Amino acid sequence: MTDSNKREIGAAGEKEAVEFLQRNGYTILKANYRVGRLGEIDIIANENEYICFIEVKTRRTITFGTPGEAVNWVKQQKIRQIASIYLTNTRKMNTKVRFDVVEVLIEKSTGNANIVKSINLIKDAF
Repeated sequence: MTDSNKREIGAAGEKEAVEFLQRNGYTILKANYRVGRLGEIDIIANENEYICFIEVKTRRTITFGTPGEAVNWVKQQKIRQIASIYLTNTRKMNTKVRFDVVEVLIEKSTGNANIVKSINLIKDAF
């Protein structure tokens, strides 16, 4: 699979995740929040009294594990670091925070469109 295919699948998954989260009561604050070379958080959203930092993982199969299992300790630390910068920059250091993961499984249809097989929200994933 080429890098452009991976990016396309990732972008499709993030789009589906945003729509799923909105349908489930989340208010999207930012998408693809990037901090220089440190990295990015896919989605930052409000849900009730929480600011949620959400990593979206999209896969076609679970042959190599679930999408959420790809959010390893190193990735979690990066997300925490970027979240801290976001909270400092927005002066929201005293807000309740949660780290969620959205797992998206998709397949290609005959017309080359992406079809969502399942979306799973893991609240307080790490």
